[in-house]
This record gives sequence, C-alpha cells and structure tokens, in this order.
Amino acid sequence: MSRLIDGGELTRFAAGSRLFAAGGAEPSFSLALDWARSVAGSGVELVAAGEPAPDALCVAVSLVGSTTALGEQLPRGEEPVRAVRALERRLGERAQAVVALNLAAENALIPFIAAAGLGVPLVDGDGSGRVFPLVEQTTYALGGVRPAPLALAGASGELLVLEPAAGRVEELLRPVVLSVGGWAVAACYPMAARDLARVAVPGTVSLLLEAGTPGAPRSAAVPYGVRTLCTGRILAVEGSTGHGADLALPSLPSSIVVRESHGLRRLVRLEAHNEIILALADGAVEAMAPDQICMISTSDGMVVDVDTAEPGLEVEIMVVEAAPVWHTEEGLALGGLHAFGIPL
Repeated sequence: MSRLIDGGELTRFAAGSRLFAAGGAEPSFSLALDWARSVAGSGVELVAAGEPAPDALCVAVSLVGSTTALGEQLPRGEEPVRAVRALERRLGERAQAVVALNLAAENALIPFIAAAGLGVPLVDGDGSGRVFPLVEQTTYALGGVRPAPLALAGASGELLVLEPAAGRVEELLRPVVLSVGGWAVAACYPMAARDLARVAVPGTVSLLLEAGTPGAPRSAAVPYGVRTLCTGRILAVEGSTGHGADLALPSLPSSIVVRESHGLRRLVRLEAHNEIILALADGAVEAMAPDQICMISTSDGMVVDVDTAEPGLEVEIMVVEAAPVWHTEEGLALGGLHAFGIPL
C-alpha cells in the first residue's frame, strides 16, 4: 500500500537517514533538507517496488562526489530533475518512479527531491541496505542491472550523459565530478519495475521513517540486524602509508585504535579505506565488509567519520549486518575485503 511522505514525515525520514550515515557534513545535510522541504508540496508518494507497472521505467538518483562541496557550491535547485530528464532523452522513455542508490543522509533526500520535482513516486527500497562508496557497489549491479547510461547534472549548469564500459564507471565518473565542482546529481541504473522489485533491498525507506520517530531505537533503521562490538575510547589514529593509492576508491587506508572501556578491555583496531572495513579485537577478527562498521559518538549519538576521528573520543562500535546478497560469492567480490584492497 502506498503512503505519502509529507512535511512531517520528511522530518522523520531525514532523522532516520543519519543514524548510520558516515561522511556527511552538517551544512550540506541541512542544505539538502531545506531543499527537500522547499519542493515537498503536498508530499511524495511512497510505493513498493512491485507497485508500478512491470514495464515502467525506474531510475536511481543520487548525489555523487563530496558532500562538503555541496555545502560550498550551492545547487541551483533543478539538478535532480535535469539529470533524470537527460537520461530519459537518451532512453526515449519517461521515468515512472525514482529509487535511491543508498539512503544515507543527503543520498536519501536527493531521490525525494527528484521524485517531487518529476511528480513521480519514490520507491520504498534502495540498492544497498547499507552504504558503499562506489556507484557500482549496489544490489542492482549484483542483480545484473548496469549503472549506465547515466546522466550527471552539475551546480553550474553542466549536463553530461556517460556510457562507460562495465567496471569503468567510477574511473570515468570521479574526474568528471571534480571538474564540475566536486559534486553532481546522477541519474543511473535505468530498469523496468519488474527488475527493480527483484534487485532492490525492500522497505528501507519505511524503516528510516520509523527509526526517525522520537524515542525509536537506532536499530529500527536496520533491515537485517545490528550489534554492538564494544564501547571505548579512541587511543590513536594512524594515517595512510600510501598502500592502495592505485585503487578506485576516494581515499587511502588508515587505522583507528580503540581501548574497550568495560569487560575484557580489549584493544580494538579498525582498518579503514574510505569507510571502516575490518575490526579486530586483540588481533581476532570481529567484523568485516560487506557488513557496515560504524563509530557512534557516545556524547551526541552521531556517526563519527573516519576523517574526523581523533584520540580521546568516546565511541560505540556498531556492526550493521549487510543484506544476504552481499554474503554470496558475487557480493563478497563486489563489497567484501578484496574490493577494498585487502587480499583474502
């Protein structure tokens, strides 16, 4: 059954979208939320992936590039609609619904903005069930849907349609995004609704609406479960040695060392490459990608980004279980340790 995300629901949706979102900056998130409120009108219809007609064209919409850049180079406001319209012109077909790549912070709000501007529903689901750094790291790709052709709309009026070969999307996308100011809106993964219903992680928008309700537990945002690894104090943050600089990822490796505050008082080491991908407690593996490993500040409950972690900070280490498809052979190849440059 469809439902309407109006102004009040949008506030809850936005709150839920931040519960496990790393890498976001407050100015850019506030900008995206104000942007979404300005176009919400009477609301956006939320539908299950199976509700549109089987042949209906569905398009994934996402922010690509730096959220910090979004806060510095302000949008004109029409970027999500322009990106989708450009993709429609390339395909010769109108989009009937919009879906998210992932639902973390700004990436949750941009699809809402697109749906409002286009006058089409937002699909209750996404292509991750958690967050991965690359456009090609999605359950859509695991299901055989190609991200290209994709369209990019930049804040200075740029509009580009790209058709990179399989496996080269990120290689070509990142320099283009940098050249248009560090961020853009992408319309990608065009697919029929029947395929979207097969490859999307379902119900994740509804989960964020529930989790964003005051008093709801953080775990309400997670479709497949979450556990606490430990609570402790950051002892050290070790920068990159340069290893992995040739990988198609937006950052270099780093390590964060946390001393457990209670119980066994283990020494927990978090290995990061754009995000935390491996957690070891006294040398024993406790969690790894494709599951999502988050540091939550005990002082304000916000996710601590790898780039802002510093000694002395008290954090809770939480592990978000990935969708089952990520634990298949294909899923591990795309989103497991090897995909982040750690050989198995």
